[in-house]
Amino acid sequence: MSNTDSSVVLVDAYPSSYALAEAFMEQGCAVVRVQSTQDVPRCYQGDFDTRAFSDNIIHRGVLSETVAAVAAHRPVAVIAAGEYGVELADALSEELAVPTNGRRLSPARRNKFVMTETVRAAGLRAARQKLVEEEQTLVDWHREVGGRVVVKPLRSAANDGVTVCDTPEESAAALRGILTATTVFSETNTAAVVQEYLVGGEYVVDTVSRDGRHRATDVWKYSKMTVPGVRDRITGGHLIPEDAPVRRAVVDYAHDVLDALGIRHGPAHLEIIVTDEGPCLVEVGARIAGANTPYYAELGAGESQIGWTVQAYLDPERFLAEHRRPYRLRQHVSVSWPTAPQPGKLVSYPLLDVVREMESFNNTEIFVQPGDSIVRTVDDSTKTMAVGFAHPSAEVVERDFNALCYLDGPGFYDVAQPA
Repeated sequence: MSNTDSSVVLVDAYPSSYALAEAFMEQGCAVVRVQSTQDVPRCYQGDFDTRAFSDNIIHRGVLSETVAAVAAHRPVAVIAAGEYGVELADALSEELAVPTNGRRLSPARRNKFVMTETVRAAGLRAARQKLVEEEQTLVDWHREVGGRVVVKPLRSAANDGVTVCDTPEESAAALRGILTATTVFSETNTAAVVQEYLVGGEYVVDTVSRDGRHRATDVWKYSKMTVPGVRDRITGGHLIPEDAPVRRAVVDYAHDVLDALGIRHGPAHLEIIVTDEGPCLVEVGARIAGANTPYYAELGAGESQIGWTVQAYLDPERFLAEHRRPYRLRQHVSVSWPTAPQPGKLVSYPLLDVVREMESFNNTEIFVQPGDSIVRTVDDSTKTMAVGFAHPSAEVVERDFNALCYLDGPGFYDVAQPA
């Protein structure tokens, strides 16, 4: 699959997706980075190196200029490497006549309200919802549907601003918080979406597509917890084996959602809750999964979105011939995202060595280092670390994951308080 004369464009390639760039480079491709915004969004700010890319093109709002700059590289593919780059990747790929999902359904792939309505229009199970700009509209809708609801921004990510609300008053407060904040992509919120609260287990389906043919590369089940001040916090992910009874149902539903949203090419990341009435979409990202998920997927099954994405664009015939091959776990994998209970200045993680001695321990990714400021963990952007577990025995992985859950708490963090 050597492609020494091929060029591939990644839109919004930041360090979290550099593994995808490296995979194309390993196949001999020149990889062009396109940045969809002149200023780096808040969630990507920090030091990052672009020297490995053959070019680094900044989109300055004029599509024709960016198309011309990209066309000079004669790319065989334009791929969204990050959530915010989806719409520009759609536009560039369509203009350059390379494999494309097109622009017609681009809004449905980014705007969470339009996304859900598009899925509903295709005849699939979708959450009841309402687009809201004013508190009274939200309060009236919440009173009408009753019970628990979820209020969230239209175009953010990483659980940013997602709030579970039991009363109309809580919903109104959540809307005020959203409308007075910017998203993780540094966008101003002008509206929000309120949806019914879906009861059931939450699953992730990561996929890669070529010409409308889909491969589910990995399926995960989330662990969650609720404590005072933190609701439905995602504390872990567990790689689901091929024979898990729920896997076929969520994969089939995920493929139907991809079709409804016009995702015919490239990677996608779907979050789905299995309710008593069946699978129901939470949201989709038409891009590769974050949180280093491909690493953990590869660890468990020897395959991930990265390898399948490279194959889909560089060797489509092989992809189409192999995308239905059986999926098999080599070992069981879980990832834990501990929950810091209090803010301050982190001195150390005094129990981390205990975790590292566990039988199925694989790795740690430390996001908050000793000496850094630490905040209370409430969402993906406030995580302190990830801990990976892998072992041929599912019971060993479950035991060690649960042991970390037991250790996680005030004693897991040595935090100095301001004098």
